[in-house]
Amino acid sequence: MTDERVTDSGITIRTVYEGFPQGFEPERDLGRPGSFPFTRGIYPRMYRDRLWTMRQYAGFGSAQETNRRFRFLLDQGQTGLSVAFDLPTQMGFDSDHPRAQAEVGRVGVAIDSIADMQVLLHGIPLGAVSTSMTINATAAILLLLYQLVAEEQGVAPSQIRGTTQNDILKEYVARGTYIYPPKPSMRIVTDLFAYCRKELPRWNTISISGYHMREAGATAAQEIAFTLANGIAYVEAALRAGLDVDDFAPRLSFFFACHMNLFEEVAKFRAARRLWARLMKERFGATHERSLMLRFHTQTGGATLTAQQPENNIVRTTLEALAAVLGGTQSLHTNSFDEALALPSERAARVALRTQQVIGYESGVADTVDPLGGSWFVEELTEELEERARAYIEEIDRLGGAVEAIESGWMKQEIEESAFRINQAVESGERVVVGLNRFASGEEEPVEILELDPELERRQIERLQRVRKERDAGAVETALEAVRSAARGTDNLLYPIKDALAARATLGEVSDALRDVFGEYRPASP
Repeated sequence: MTDERVTDSGITIRTVYEGFPQGFEPERDLGRPGSFPFTRGIYPRMYRDRLWTMRQYAGFGSAQETNRRFRFLLDQGQTGLSVAFDLPTQMGFDSDHPRAQAEVGRVGVAIDSIADMQVLLHGIPLGAVSTSMTINATAAILLLLYQLVAEEQGVAPSQIRGTTQNDILKEYVARGTYIYPPKPSMRIVTDLFAYCRKELPRWNTISISGYHMREAGATAAQEIAFTLANGIAYVEAALRAGLDVDDFAPRLSFFFACHMNLFEEVAKFRAARRLWARLMKERFGATHERSLMLRFHTQTGGATLTAQQPENNIVRTTLEALAAVLGGTQSLHTNSFDEALALPSERAARVALRTQQVIGYESGVADTVDPLGGSWFVEELTEELEERARAYIEEIDRLGGAVEAIESGWMKQEIEESAFRINQAVESGERVVVGLNRFASGEEEPVEILELDPELERRQIERLQRVRKERDAGAVETALEAVRSAARGTDNLLYPIKDALAARATLGEVSDALRDVFGEYRPASP
């Protein structure tokens, strides 16, 4: 029987580490927290000054139900909002579209128009709260709806804070909620960059996401590489659009998963931060310190949760959250223990939030910066992950860049091969999952799960129909034609889209206006 221990990234773990890796130079490779290459964290004092933002991803059913959950979480001590949208909203379909049937409000909140956004954010002070929105193909539409509601509250554009995920490239690889082909999709992304630089200076314009690729089966090294490769593609697209790197790079942010190998995950975040700083400085000549910083949100692993013995998931999530904090995350979502069964119940969401609070206020890990820095083991893992991620990026460069690596299917194939290997290890028992392939028990206590209102879809459609009936139809059509005209030309799309939404055009109608010009993406058959 072999005693070899290997991480998912293929890194062999030695029994004992007795020195720093060969060629390691602390001054060059570590530096000080808050200084290039930011291995030890992007701020000099990190959590000594302020804990990470505690966000619980929430969104289900109607805007009214989700607003109640937001208020509950804020009352429980959450420090930022994180919005989940249903599939029709993500795909640019109104709730009464045939393709939206049976999906309205199921995996997130349904938002058809400004009327829904007003209800979603009712009573929430948008000048004081930072809001993250997990939305990609329709990111510009949701951001503008958010801005319109903030303006109704009297919040100045300079005070509106938050993040739109807006990472369309990973949708072609791992998630599938794309609408348009890659090139026009990238135009929408860079138009949003330019719009926010001028209109919403505190808004994070993109959250370049490795999370969904990791959940699909990517290893830690692949998650770093593919996420940063997509980041390179966005930087290059923005430069081609005439933006200066130091004008938009400080508002870039990232989004990573955190899975179960605690030390590899800590090293992953440190390696990603260092590699991005070096890429921005060496490849793009960025000089602004904030342009070099990899700021990131973390979500604990959904793929690591089990429906069997679901309360074990509380322990899994705690360890993953701890790794994210030890790795220096700027904000964190902890998954609820019941998420392998249903959308989170109120009880499970509270336990997940309390997990973050216990780590932050009781564990002591926030008392010093980079508490695992200098560990021979962690520094070697960090070096190894950076080296493997850089090798992947070089291969992507040889393929022509991230867009080409995605369109050819190469990136997706790499992830699928990793997922297959991991699944094989679980099925064989080589990779232990407690309660699933070892220490399984017979009967389990039932877990109370969240039940959605069966009348939800009907009521949402009725609300949408009232919006259409009460608005000025002529003004809406004029505004939608302006969107089409901008799409056919080169003007920034967000200005006419905002006008259309203010006239009470729906999300589906704006998306259709862009479909009329850009078409829909159809992946090539394998």
